Amino acid sequence: MYSSAMQKVDPDHIIALVTEVIPTHSCLVFCPTKKNCENVAVMICKYLKAEFLQHREAEKAVLLRELRDSGNGSVCPVLRKTVPYGLAYHHSGLTTEERKLVEEAYSSGVLCLLTCTSTLAAGINLPARRVILRSPYVATDFLKRSQYKQMVGRAGRAGIDTVGESILILQDKDRHMVSILSLILSLIGLNITTSLDQIRDFLRGTLLHVQQKQLCVEKSLWEVVQQSVDLLKAKDLIRSDAQTLQVTKLGKATYKGSVDLTYCDVLYKDLSRGLEGLLLNSYLHLVYLVTPYDMVSQCTPNWMIYFRQFTLLSVAEQRMSAAVGVPESFVARKAAGQTVRKDVDMVAVRRMYLALVLFSLLRETNLWSVADRFQLSRGFVQTLLSSSSAFCSCALHFTEELEELWPFRALLAELTRRLSYCVKAELIPLMEVAGVMESRAKQLYNAGYKTLTHLANADPAVLARTIENLYRKQANQIVASAKMLLNEKAAALQEEVDDLLTTPSDLPHLTHLT
Repeated sequence: MYSSAMQKVDPDHIIALVTEVIPTHSCLVFCPTKKNCENVAVMICKYLKAEFLQHREAEKAVLLRELRDSGNGSVCPVLRKTVPYGLAYHHSGLTTEERKLVEEAYSSGVLCLLTCTSTLAAGINLPARRVILRSPYVATDFLKRSQYKQMVGRAGRAGIDTVGESILILQDKDRHMVSILSLILSLIGLNITTSLDQIRDFLRGTLLHVQQKQLCVEKSLWEVVQQSVDLLKAKDLIRSDAQTLQVTKLGKATYKGSVDLTYCDVLYKDLSRGLEGLLLNSYLHLVYLVTPYDMVSQCTPNWMIYFRQFTLLSVAEQRMSAAVGVPESFVARKAAGQTVRKDVDMVAVRRMYLALVLFSLLRETNLWSVADRFQLSRGFVQTLLSSSSAFCSCALHFTEELEELWPFRALLAELTRRLSYCVKAELIPLMEVAGVMESRAKQLYNAGYKTLTHLANADPAVLARTIENLYRKQANQIVASAKMLLNEKAAALQEEVDDLLTTPSDLPHLTHLT
């Protein structure tokens, strides 16, 4: 039974739900926000018994040491409290290395519980005996059906566990209407539907149609569909020819690139304007163009820091900043506390500030020092980096569908790699190998294993003796992964060679007259 004090601390009985399965079995607790993940992990630890500290104690100590090494001597205070109990949080605020360490520790059973956001649900194979959803929200957005299925699908994975449970905690207010703009655009773009009637027929077979009385309170579902189609036309994402709905080039680029419909027209304008004077001797201009629009409102510039970083830019970089609407004179006056009368687009100003954060990360790759320099939380900087990497990939696919934006294709492909790994260029090939994080890549590079070919041909026994804290099993995995990657690259190149040397089937032949 919960006491009145416990009921106030944990009204949803999360502690009772998780202690039924941990530490013997694993548990995932999905939370709506990153801060909630951390708070829930700390709350659970406060009420766990001392026996939890003794469970796999030595291995948890190793994990803490590895986390400290990955953070250049620093460990997140929350993880320092929770890891000894076998708990950790998992969200985009973790660095790439921290995330990998936490995932490996959970997979091996060293950690028995993760409090996490929806980022863990997609693409990461971390199953659990029990999955708990703290609320049906991701941040402030109502949970999508696909997101729900990804989350609860981790309970009792086949071949890993025989039993799996999922628990969704709901409040009375948890009713919401979801947007169907992206769905309608994709239906038209994929030629699944070509008319308003066909869209309606398709929706009749969906859960949305079944729940429309509960979800569509102010307007009917068909009114929402009509308004959505009109809005897509207004944004020039679809057009209507003789009652037939067709996707435009911009619409195709938007759904192929998974670009948020709120920003697709702004992105197109920014990229088109960027072509007029694209700065190629620095990453700053490209970084600015892929700085996520939805993060601009989450950061207020520190004007003294802004001006200090601005003065470190080259003349060409400062000129580029002025071209996008952020002149040095404006930043200098704000830093001096003066009133600025001239109208300046504050969205561009804040976006450039975030671009300077990313630009600093690309130059030195140390997330901790960059966060400290800009007086931002480490979690925010990591989120900015992850979001920028994802948005850069979206922008790349967006430009692939628009011929006029062809110069960006090669540039954004390389920038996506740089943002994804956020390490010096020479370490990127090593980071592609399974189990190799930044600190390990540095060790390998300094030991003479500078390329994928070096690793693929390495002797695991020698590798384990050469690299500090590298076990023979890990060395075997690294070498095997490098060989697989090298074979894949070689096969792709061989395929190109074969295509080049193959005699065309339609080669004209001289006809001999008899």
